[in-house]
Amino acid sequence: MNSTGPKNEQELEELLARPNEADREAMRALGGDLLLLGVAGKMGPSMALRARRAADEAGVKMRVIGVSRFSSEASRKLLEDAGVETIAADLLEEGVLDRLPDAPNVVSMAARKFGSTGDESYTWAMNALLPAKIAERYRTSRIIAFSSGNVYPHTPVAQGGSTEDSELLPVGEYAMSAIARERLLTHVSKTQGTPMAILRLNYSVETRYGVLLDIGMQVHERKPINLAMGCANVIWQGDANSICLRCFAHCSSPPFALNLTGPETLSVRWVAREFGRHFGVEPIFEGVERESALLNNAARCFRLFGYPAVSVHELIEWTARWIGQGGRTLNKPTHFEARDGKF
Repeated sequence: MNSTGPKNEQELEELLARPNEADREAMRALGGDLLLLGVAGKMGPSMALRARRAADEAGVKMRVIGVSRFSSEASRKLLEDAGVETIAADLLEEGVLDRLPDAPNVVSMAARKFGSTGDESYTWAMNALLPAKIAERYRTSRIIAFSSGNVYPHTPVAQGGSTEDSELLPVGEYAMSAIARERLLTHVSKTQGTPMAILRLNYSVETRYGVLLDIGMQVHERKPINLAMGCANVIWQGDANSICLRCFAHCSSPPFALNLTGPETLSVRWVAREFGRHFGVEPIFEGVERESALLNNAARCFRLFGYPAVSVHELIEWTARWIGQGGRTLNKPTHFEARDGKF
């Protein structure tokens, strides 16, 4: 991508939602409306905007509909101003799913991670009960459901991460609820013949949020960086959005599983030193790297969709500039360094 990166939030939103030719082709192939459930989260708005723009640029007449509680009216207005239809609703409320419009293509994004410890029942309701209800309601549609790389165990760094065929061995209750989501979706897919794709995301980043921002902020603020989780995977949120939209062509029964992340096994120590180079700061580290980490092997993803348009070097440069100029963040640390699965 020939871009110097976003200088402000307006440029960031435009860049995240900018479609490419593959996105336009995906909209031409959809054959009907697109419904995004849980659209007001971190990824949802830019995905809905990208889909709307791609459809318009491709000359495709279709509805793009986003459903969420919309705690932020600004997020809802952003979508509606761009032509995305919005519906304010609590998806867990009895009868709400039945009242939503039919759509042949559904993205299920509603989930919960942070705040799980101490309120586990709500996490299970959001991550397992709700997806099962969505699958039953839209059993005649194609469904793309977001899952998490946390369904995998920590693996030796030298092995290159878990593949889609690796055994699912969760660490912590959040990860258990993510596996429950996958099992229930698979059950509906197999019994109803519903074509699905399950995306195991690990981790999406942009300049206001993500693993790179967490590390960069710690370097900039001269805070010690915990090396317990010594490596991680990341992918630019715009690339993740694009891959999601293109996954409808791969929906199947039983569900098609895909690790959605970047190609590199990133050393946290290396990332911190890169930020230190940008800031003129020597990073402070605590602890030592373990032999294992939560890592996903995304070779299947790149074979199908090509490599990300935005490189890790670009992401670090963009994030360093964002931090240096005091850009707004979402103030939601990822806690990627947690090895006990508590979030």
